[in-house]
Order: sequence, then C-alpha cells, then structure tokens
Amino acid sequence: MVLKRVKTSSKESLSQTAGPAKAAKSRRAKKPATLAGDAVAELFRRFELANPEPRTELEHSNPFTLLIAVVLSAQATDAGVNKATRRLFERADTPEKMLALGEDAVREEIKTIGLYRNKAKNVIALSQQLVEKHGGVVPQDRAALEALPGVGRKTANVVLNVAFGQPAIAVDTHIFRVSNRTGLAPGKTPYDVEKALLAAVPPHYLMNAHHWLILHGRYVCKARKPECWRCAIADLCLYQQKSLSPTAAQE
Repeated sequence: MVLKRVKTSSKESLSQTAGPAKAAKSRRAKKPATLAGDAVAELFRRFELANPEPRTELEHSNPFTLLIAVVLSAQATDAGVNKATRRLFERADTPEKMLALGEDAVREEIKTIGLYRNKAKNVIALSQQLVEKHGGVVPQDRAALEALPGVGRKTANVVLNVAFGQPAIAVDTHIFRVSNRTGLAPGKTPYDVEKALLAAVPPHYLMNAHHWLILHGRYVCKARKPECWRCAIADLCLYQQKSLSPTAAQE
C-alpha cells in the first residue's frame, strides 16, 4: 500500500496552529476589568460612611410578611409593592391568616402590581406549605425556602439576610448592573455575580453589601442615565462612559 503525502500550504498550516492560540488570546483580552481588593474595601468604606445602617425599602413586620413582599416584588417596584401590601398585611400577617383570607381576596388586594394573578396563587400556595411543612414558621434554611412556590434564590437570599441576619447577597437587576459596570464583581449571570461578590466583599461589609448596592443602583448608578457626577465611588469605578455632569447625562 502506498501512502500519499497530503500537501498543506504554509498559510493553511499557520492558520491551523495559530487558530487556538489566537482564540485563547481573544478570550483573555475580553476578560472584564476587576477592581483591586484595596479599591473594593474603599468602595464599601464610603458606602458605610454615607449610610451606616441600610435597610430594605420593602415594608414588613415579620419574616412572613417580608417573604410575601419579596415574592410580590418580582417585576414590580418596592414602592408599588408597599402600596399594595399595607392593607393586605393588616388583614393577614401570618400564613394561617393568609389562608383564611383566600386567593380571591389576596388577588384583589395586590391587583395594582404586575403578574398579580399568578402571585396571588403563589402567596396562598406558599402559605399552605408553611403551615403544613413548617408549622407556620418561615424556615431559616435556603433549600427549604427555595422549595416554596414563587421563591427563587434571590428571594431566599433577601429573607436569609434581612430576617435572619445571614450574610447572603441577593443579586437583582441593580446589583447585577452595578457589579458589572463598576468592575466590582463582573459576571454573566446573577449567580456568577453573587459568587464573585461573596469572594470580593470584605467580611466586615457582607451583611449590608446587597443593601448598599441596590440603593446605589436604584438612585445613582441608574440603568440608562447613571448620575456619575454625584457618585461617591466615581474615582474607583472602572466604567468607561461616565457622565461627569448633569448636562452630559441628558444629551
């Protein structure tokens, strides 16, 4: 048997050998810039100085009402949720009372917020599970929380942090934006950002980190028009398209 030698042009050979190396170099070049550890510590030092005791803006009186408020906050503003839940929580601030109230009444109370029909079903379903599986008490365990209807990782993290004092970080749209935009904790998914934040944030600041980041994203580092001219961390932030004046932001 005669083996024929296959000729490969020098250009094709070079392309074959350089391809993987070039692709790897391209991937390295696209890696987002990340704040250094001393800059992260300074960032949170300034947040703490400006707001030593940040709090959630969702109105609640106990772990159950907090859980319900966070479930209702999906695709809704905190202000809108607070408006809808004030009367609801006056009527039902425990799982048992919520079940007695019933889905129709819950739906009527929260009809001003988005997805209210499905949310009313979840409120009743999770109240039922709390009564049947947890004795009417909100569990302090992530897996148990995430097993409740309408409760995902973000909701569980809020409850664990706010109600039970655990250093969890709930990555919503504001935190996702701020973490990527500033270079604090870049990531392609909320879970990626959460892991990066837990690794980057100094332990002293972990309990309040997600409150500071949410408030910063909501009121300063806004999605469409970030107000960089009044940002306390503008000199630390790695965002390349800073708006350094109100006039520039409006253009």
